[in-house]
Amino acid sequence: MSHSGGPSQAANPSGAADVDNAKAVSGQPNGPDTRTADVAVIKEALDRVVEQAGQVVLGKSHQIRLALACLLAGGHLLIEDLPGVGKTTLAHVLATTLGLQFNRIQFTSDLLPADILGVSIYERDTGAFKFHPGPIFAQVILADEVNRATPKTQSALLEAMEEQQVTVEGETRALPAPFFVIATQNPTYQIGTFPLPESQLDRFLIRIRLGYPDAQSERALLSGRDRRAVLHTLSPILDGRRLQAIQRRVAAVHVADPLLDYLQALLEFSRRSPRYAAGLSPRAGLALLHCAQAWAAMDGRDHVLPEDVQVVLPHVVGHRLRGADGMDNPDEELAAQLAEVPIP
Repeated sequence: MSHSGGPSQAANPSGAADVDNAKAVSGQPNGPDTRTADVAVIKEALDRVVEQAGQVVLGKSHQIRLALACLLAGGHLLIEDLPGVGKTTLAHVLATTLGLQFNRIQFTSDLLPADILGVSIYERDTGAFKFHPGPIFAQVILADEVNRATPKTQSALLEAMEEQQVTVEGETRALPAPFFVIATQNPTYQIGTFPLPESQLDRFLIRIRLGYPDAQSERALLSGRDRRAVLHTLSPILDGRRLQAIQRRVAAVHVADPLLDYLQALLEFSRRSPRYAAGLSPRAGLALLHCAQAWAAMDGRDHVLPEDVQVVLPHVVGHRLRGADGMDNPDEELAAQLAEVPIP
């Protein structure tokens, strides 16, 4: 297991003052015109986050935006791909750019729950047990190669991800806020992996795959500076307090009744279609709604469009919908299938 501290909240991160000027972000009441202006300010700040992260993770702006939408929607991210394509780097650059405390946990077959959550140790000087928190007590957690640990250790993440708290030796302790888990997993056909159970997969709001870079990005990677060196030169654009304010504003993005009709039609389609082993749950419906709100805000709008739902759809439901044969559906195929659902 390894873990490292990242930046705590920056005193004056670039662009944060603009976000603070937005009344909706600070929680004050406002009208429709002000809401639109507020979201425009948020978009400007988040665009800078994506641009800066793209200096390190080359050619993956869409995946960076999806990861950021996951965080804004209050969820957790699963990155599934081959080793060496930038999964760990993406987690680190997001924590740095957002000004959040970062810990990395390397999952291995001998990792124990106590290695993640922490343990109480008896101290002779005081004659009492003192709790020593584990690496889970940070704002951004990278659970690296999570499917190399045993199911018992994997389950140690469940309460933390769902409740933003952990219970150790009968005592419940709150985790820092915001709290964001980025888990990476290798393809399940590789040796030494333990597939994540469906109950844990469902805890992840979004699943993405990075894939290989395009030729231009790969050439820049090969001929340019080491991306780790670039990472150390970055400055925070936001901080934890302002990020939480943006999360609250994202949750207030308007969703019209026809859009809810469309969401329900998608859920019903998945439940009736013989293509899938089981349909989408109400939790999946909420995940889709919240991610669509985040995508709308990132696009500078205070209302959700069907296009927002369609962009995030395959990444929200891809790890939740299995084919009738028990196999995963490729994202592109899944999107094409669900495109059969008409927009009201």
